[in-house]
Order: sequence, then structure tokens, then C-alpha cells
Amino acid sequence: MNWTERRERFRAILSGNRCVHPASVYDAISARIAEDLGFELGMFSGSVGSMAVLGAPDLVVLTLREFADQAYRICRAGNLALLVDADHGYGNALSVRLTVEELETAGVCALSIEDTVLPRPYGNDGKPRLSSVEEGIGKMRAALSARQDPNLAIAGRTSALAIANLDEAVTRAKAYEAAGVDAIFLAGGVTVEAVEVVSSAIRLPLILGGGSGQLGDREWLAAHRVRVALQTHAPFSAAVQAVHDTLKALRDGVPPRELKNIASPDMMRRVTRAEDYQRWTRDYLGGQ
Repeated sequence: MNWTERRERFRAILSGNRCVHPASVYDAISARIAEDLGFELGMFSGSVGSMAVLGAPDLVVLTLREFADQAYRICRAGNLALLVDADHGYGNALSVRLTVEELETAGVCALSIEDTVLPRPYGNDGKPRLSSVEEGIGKMRAALSARQDPNLAIAGRTSALAIANLDEAVTRAKAYEAAGVDAIFLAGGVTVEAVEVVSSAIRLPLILGGGSGQLGDREWLAAHRVRVALQTHAPFSAAVQAVHDTLKALRDGVPPRELKNIASPDMMRRVTRAEDYQRWTRDYLGGQ
């Protein structure tokens, strides 16, 4: 498991001239499927982590230990380069240092630290709020100082477009660029104008959520220095629906042989890397 080689591949995406769609992954099997299908990059988000590990909504109740452990399982499963959403860094700037240490050790290629006040504070009206620019800069600097492998990429993530306005987003993108981050992640409220303005105001590559129209046109995105564009986290929702439908069918009395949309034995052997285990059994256990 050569973490540096994977990180170099991710760095090549950031420094290249293409826009890449990552596969939304959440466990070892989903990561292997993404790798087998030819995805260059995987994305493990805090929201999907909360659902996969806790069965909880995206309320930032997942702990760093739980998130890092799942990221490690994803990285260990194969050779997929992995970008993760580390939310607010699980605390203040000192917590951010620990977050980077844990996720670097887990094998991720890149992580984003955001400037939203998380988790929801007591008495808050439910509306998301931004931390101060100064606190955001402190977190970015702490993240950068904590990494041991310089190839690990740190993205400054801002929700300013969704919570404040375009001017505030530009201010924060410039501030995080000056702090030394490797990319800017624009989260929520992204428009064509916002991409044009932010990309012209800074020199860093951009990471975006999904979009339609021009925001879904990879050539247009690439021309505006967007190097990674997410495509929602539909795979996890699809898996939930598939498990629900299968269990419901069994509960309703459908015979197992009549179940639909079940992975074939060949696919199960492929995603579990059965041939590798058979070879290791022959080599090390004297078996067949």
C-alpha cells in the first residue's frame, strides 16, 4: 500500500488540465467496485460516513475515530486514491492537527477542512453559520503543519456561497490560498458566475459538488480550473434501496431463487478478491 504513489496520482489530477468525477464510496466493497470500473478517484464524505457507520443523518455526530477507521478500511481495500471530507476538522485548530494526522495515517490522498460552525451549537436557530476568516486561516495553517507527507493535499472548503455571498467566498478563497492550501472546495450555492469569479481571483485548482448545465460540462469546468467535480452520493442511496427491496421481498415470502438484481457469483468473487485468497491459501496453507 504505497500511500505516496496514490497521493502523487491525486496531485497529478490537481495539476492537470482535466476535470475528474470521483466515485462516492463508503466501504471496502464500494471502493473495489469503483476501482474495477476505472474511477481514478474516490470520495468519502462525512454525510455518507455518518449514514454508513452510525445509521445517522448528517448532523456531525460521527467522531474522528469512527471516520478515520472507515477511511482506513476504504484505503486498505485496494489502490483507489481517496479524497475525504473532514468537515470542520472535528474541533478547533488543534483538533484539526489531530484530524490530519489520523487521516494521513489512514492512507487518504487529500482532505478538506471547512469553515462552517459545526456541530450545531446550543440555542442556534438552525441556520448554518460561517466561522470567522481568521479561525478558518488558523485551521488551514494547522492542517498544513500537521502533515508529514508533503504529497498529502489539503483543500480549504468554504460554504460562503451558500451562507453569505460571492464576495465573501472570494475573500475566503484568497485567504486560504495565502495560507498555503492546495485547492479550494466550493460547497453549496455554486453557480456559473461563482465559478468564473472565484477561478479568476485565485490560482488554485477548484473542487465542486455536482451540477447541471455548464456546471455538469467537464470541458467547461476544466477550462475554469475545476479539477474535481462530485456527482452526489447516489451509490449509497442506491445500496440502501437495494437492501430494503431484497429484505422486503424475503419478508413477503419471495423465494431466494426468485430475488431480482442480485450480484452474480462471479461479481461476488471479483469484489471479494477471491482469486487472491485462493492463491494465498495454496502458497501459505498448502491448500487448494
